[in-house]
Amino acid sequence: MAIPSRPTHESDLASLLALTARRMRRAHLDSLEPYGITPQLSRALAMIERLSGDGEVRPSSIAARLDISARSATEVVDALEERGLVERHPSPSDRRATALTLTDAGRALRQEIGAVRAEQTHELTRHLTGDEQELLRALLTKMLDA
Repeated sequence: MAIPSRPTHESDLASLLALTARRMRRAHLDSLEPYGITPQLSRALAMIERLSGDGEVRPSSIAARLDISARSATEVVDALEERGLVERHPSPSDRRATALTLTDAGRALRQEIGAVRAEQTHELTRHLTGDEQELLRALLTKMLDA
């Protein structure tokens, strides 16, 4: 059964969730295109930003959080470093380890992407009241936490 491009009241929940996810992914891909980065690189930037608030960020923590291999994490960090978005430096707590920090350009890009993502979310949910948006957030969180 093909998913309708415009959901109907008869659409099953799985189809509606899939269609919503597809629309969000397409919008996200389109928004990243001008920056020349992939969704994986964007997720890694966001993860480095989040984890840096808890202290040192290592490539191994990026691999674990993004559920990718250590080799893939190295490739992601290499790509971010080549673009001047991340810097590697020796870990102050373990001389054998490498730590990561966002550069000013990396932080600026994260802010831009975050603003675009917030606008995309607003556009998708603008027909919902504030209470409906909070309910949707709570329900999705509950589903993901289960």
